[in-house]
Amino acid sequence: MTDGPLTYADLAGFPLTAIAALAAHPKKVDRLAELGIENVLDLLTTYPRRHIDRSREARIRDLVPGDQIMVVGTVARISGRRTKGRPPKSLVTAEVGDGSGYLRITFFNQSWREKQLPAGTEAVFFGKVDSFQGRLQMANPVVDFIGDKTGKIIALYPQSEKPRITSEDMAAWIQIALGKTVKRGLAEPLTDEVRERWGFVDRYHALRGMHSPDAMDDVEAGEKRLVFDELLRVQLALVLRKRALERTAKGIEHDTSGELVRRFLDALAFPLTGAQQRVIAEITGDLGSGHPMHRLLQGDVGAGKTVVAVAALLTAIQGGHQGALMAPTEVLAEQHFLGIRALLADLRVPGDEQEGSLFEGASADRPLRVELLTNRTTAANRRKLAEALLDGSVDLLIGTHALIEDKVAFRSLGVVVVDEQHRFGVEQRDALRRKGAEGASPDVLVMTATPIPRTAAMTVYGDLDVSVLDELPPGRTPIATTWVRAGSGAEEAQEPVWRHVIAEVGDGRQAYVVCPLVEESEKLEATSAEETFERLRLVELADLRLGLLHGRMASAEKEATMREFREGRLDVLVATTVIEVGVDVPNATVMVILDADRFGIAQLHQLRGRVGRGADASTCWLVGGGQSSDGEARLEALVRSTDGFELAEVDLDLRGEGTIMGSRQKGRNDLKLASLRRHKVWVQRARELAFELVDGDPDLHRHPALRDEVALFLDDDEADNLLKS
Repeated sequence: MTDGPLTYADLAGFPLTAIAALAAHPKKVDRLAELGIENVLDLLTTYPRRHIDRSREARIRDLVPGDQIMVVGTVARISGRRTKGRPPKSLVTAEVGDGSGYLRITFFNQSWREKQLPAGTEAVFFGKVDSFQGRLQMANPVVDFIGDKTGKIIALYPQSEKPRITSEDMAAWIQIALGKTVKRGLAEPLTDEVRERWGFVDRYHALRGMHSPDAMDDVEAGEKRLVFDELLRVQLALVLRKRALERTAKGIEHDTSGELVRRFLDALAFPLTGAQQRVIAEITGDLGSGHPMHRLLQGDVGAGKTVVAVAALLTAIQGGHQGALMAPTEVLAEQHFLGIRALLADLRVPGDEQEGSLFEGASADRPLRVELLTNRTTAANRRKLAEALLDGSVDLLIGTHALIEDKVAFRSLGVVVVDEQHRFGVEQRDALRRKGAEGASPDVLVMTATPIPRTAAMTVYGDLDVSVLDELPPGRTPIATTWVRAGSGAEEAQEPVWRHVIAEVGDGRQAYVVCPLVEESEKLEATSAEETFERLRLVELADLRLGLLHGRMASAEKEATMREFREGRLDVLVATTVIEVGVDVPNATVMVILDADRFGIAQLHQLRGRVGRGADASTCWLVGGGQSSDGEARLEALVRSTDGFELAEVDLDLRGEGTIMGSRQKGRNDLKLASLRRHKVWVQRARELAFELVDGDPDLHRHPALRDEVALFLDDDEADNLLKS
């Protein structure tokens, strides 16, 4: 190890036992490991969850009932007892003073507080003030310990009862660790020019500002810099991957002048939207470039992604190559197969006599061959399919993850479409890419019908170019959404829903009823598909033809039920979320979602998108509510908007980015401080700087500190893949 400034990699190499206070207490080291803190870097990047500005704390004499407030005070006395009610509860009462007055603090069913807060303990109490028997009190407040800290700004760290780690412990260890960096200093991965451009403090002062600030301005400056560092590492990893693939992968220069795509588009029964035309042009540019395409196609429900995807696949086929489309479930793969086969039923591949063509010498037009491969494809059919793929007689293969099995080999795979990308990892994408012939990577188009906000797309799919279908085809009727505030047991409140279903069926249309669970569950008071099917069949919808569809049914049974519904032999389909994506029945005009507050916004929006696919007016009934404020906020958003991109922003606000960042298949979640919601501007700036750095220094050789940090925050395999010279 050198004597120069300490890098993050150096800090990661120091065990926690390098801190004497921890070396003397091995059990505490073990407890920190349970929290994911294994070295000095982990310790220094465990940031306070909030800071207390003691110059702004409330005085007890100024409190008013109804205030949600923080009080810093000393416990004067504390006692515990059991209440007389049935069942009896523990009640701990403390008197807390701050020199201006006293506040009664009560804890229900927290008998351990009596030992935790002996007289003389100074602590922070955060909660709602109310009045009881003429006195101010606070019930079950959040408690933080500050020990003998007298500084103006106090950092409060995440605490853990089990393993027992207090905020005071964390603060003490972090101060020691920070002190150990002073002698050698901390390496600075950003240039002076970049720091001046955006007014960043250096890294040492950023960490000091978070952990040991003199003023709240120090906290703000430290957070701004450390947020940017986190976002820049993520963007560098993505941009390095993107540029490395563009630089090293051998692509296919597709012939984009053939007439197969034109024949397909001319035969469509509807005109393309402006957005479809724009996106097809973007994809065509990629396919003709000779560099492998890596593009994400985002489109709201019903925006016409399938037509765009088929145009890309046909570009490969018209040049003598093959196409593949991979979907996450058998139901969706089968739906794509049936839909695309119907779209291409009358399409013939032009004869091609050009040298090197897959079908050299074939002068006459021939039928285009589409096949399906899923886990239910029989062994005999798999063998036939394997031969047909190798001799090139299959033009387009649609299937599930069965497509990436080693036994599946193509004669010349030209374009790959991956549907519902969020259900697949980077590995599956790469596995399909490796099936290209003679070392050439097929072009890859990944699609999602679950719009995600722009900053999230930059972070989750940042190694891809992004195309957006933000326009609905003409003729799509708006879907009226109504929220019925009734639980699964409130049959009376649901009566208008079932009357509407009966009326629509009477007019020759069809309906979906969606439930969250397949069977009854004692733990979850949620309606099950099987129980709902039986009740509706016997009571509310007794005169209608009902079908049942859920994930536990055999594939043949599922397909038979879907076929009956598509062909109009069933009036109502009772289903689980197996119909969330891909199911397209234009005659269905009613979607009823039971226990709707148990679903996420994206799921609700996808389910609603199963209706409104024809010319008739459609309705979505959201039944449920009262389970949680977040659940109700989701339903209010669905009633208010049918725009998937607007709903995605609401979803991000409600859930935070934890679930979105979970889509990053590998590496540590590096976003400890950064928020894709609150720091949108910095996501954009980090991405711009990442391109600036990588395009000027493709392997970051001139920026070794940044290069090492990117490697540090990825796992070994991905780091090797991204950062090999």
